[in-house]
Amino acid sequence: MTESNAISPEDRKIVTLARAARARNGVPEGAAVRDETGRTYVAGTVALDSLKLSALQTAVAMAVASGAKSLEAAAVVTEAENAAEPDRAAVRDLGGSGTPVLVAGPDGEVHTVLSTD
Repeated sequence: MTESNAISPEDRKIVTLARAARARNGVPEGAAVRDETGRTYVAGTVALDSLKLSALQTAVAMAVASGAKSLEAAAVVTEAENAAEPDRAAVRDLGGSGTPVLVAGPDGEVHTVLSTD
């Protein structure tokens, strides 16, 4: 997917937030999720000696910790081609099957939209 206009403004927002988190924190990945009320949660990769979480896992954890009941969408900005299966599983656990995961490169261009099915 290379057409930016194929992404809704709400989805473009979470991609932009994910990209900003990645750049601001100097981490390999940035992610953002949007919950059922429209609130967004933004995170970067966590790489501590005792705790390792991807950006998307961290964003989902933040949503859960804040009381989110479900997710409408998720986005990850990464150099990888796709979101890893554990990341998609975390989104699926809270969002249910069918929650879209937008995967964008460091330039913010969405190249893949995955389903958590």
